[in-house]
Amino acid sequence: MRVPFLDLSAQYGGLREEILVAIDRLGSQAHFTLGAEVEAFEREFAAFSGLPFAIAVNSGTSALHLALLAAGVGPGDEVVTTANTFIATIEAIHYTGARAVFADIDPRTTNLDPRLAERAITPRTRALLPVHLYGRSAEMDAFADVASRHGLALVEDACQAHGASYHNRPVGSFSLAAAFSFYPTKNLGACGEGGALLTADPAVAERARSLRNHGQSGRYAYERLGYNYRMEAFQAGVLRVKLRWLAEWNAYRRRIADLYRAKLAGARLEMPADDPETRPVYHAFAVYVDDRDSVKEKLAEREVETAIYYPQPLHLQKACAPLGYAPGSLPATERACARVLCLPISPELSLEQAEYVAECVREIVGKM
Repeated sequence: MRVPFLDLSAQYGGLREEILVAIDRLGSQAHFTLGAEVEAFEREFAAFSGLPFAIAVNSGTSALHLALLAAGVGPGDEVVTTANTFIATIEAIHYTGARAVFADIDPRTTNLDPRLAERAITPRTRALLPVHLYGRSAEMDAFADVASRHGLALVEDACQAHGASYHNRPVGSFSLAAAFSFYPTKNLGACGEGGALLTADPAVAERARSLRNHGQSGRYAYERLGYNYRMEAFQAGVLRVKLRWLAEWNAYRRRIADLYRAKLAGARLEMPADDPETRPVYHAFAVYVDDRDSVKEKLAEREVETAIYYPQPLHLQKACAPLGYAPGSLPATERACARVLCLPISPELSLEQAEYVAECVREIVGKM
């Protein structure tokens, strides 16, 4: 049985008529950037996410950059975050002129450990930046406590966590601002690039709206130097169609994750622990295995596609060499990246396919 890691063409096929109607409507209106369609998506995504303000932009990276600027991060500052994430987390810090400071992950959850993050705080630290990796919330109560005690801003990288919650609160609601990505592979993906900043602070929302559109407060009225971070109306139209399905898609992802956990219990691998009071949305389902590359090859022989998010932690990447981290400096992060393997999980994956994936993994890795 062939099992693709992700089948975006199948998702498009199921929504094709709705998407074409939206694109035709926008083409007829000939308003291609920002405008009423983007504003409608902002209202709908904010309502879905449980926050009053959403500012749509052209990528999750841009959203994270604006979130950090809203937190007052700038040259000479430090931002404590994780190296077990996509490079955009660090790029956004770099764009502000600040320096990323890495703390290790909690090996149980593979998210940034709030206790270790607190130890990394220095007099230069301006903000904490936890990442909700794979759509599984970081320990936000603990991060909020650390930020409060040290007088720091808290920003959430929720680019993989659309609709996730922690202790009955939506991710994005614990911080000054949170960033979401609509890259095509995300739980809510555009037909191209897109992102959004979510906040409960009207002043942050207003500044972000200005900064995304060249710093304008009105047409040709520039309050500040800004950026070209505008969302295209076509992407907003596509996202509005998909947003209507997102809660159902996320629930199905949790069903697949439950199946994997049940079928792989007792197998010679590890799965991250989830707080029972959280509601993950499983952008990815990661397992941790010894001899990971061999397991990946053997699964490919059985036509099961897998992925590795992420094979090398950021503190050991050439681009981050100026930050000065050596091998062994973040041992839990390095071990996780050496062993992580992500299994197929998506709304288009059938239960039969998920059963087959679990059976193959279990046969290949063996039992404890």
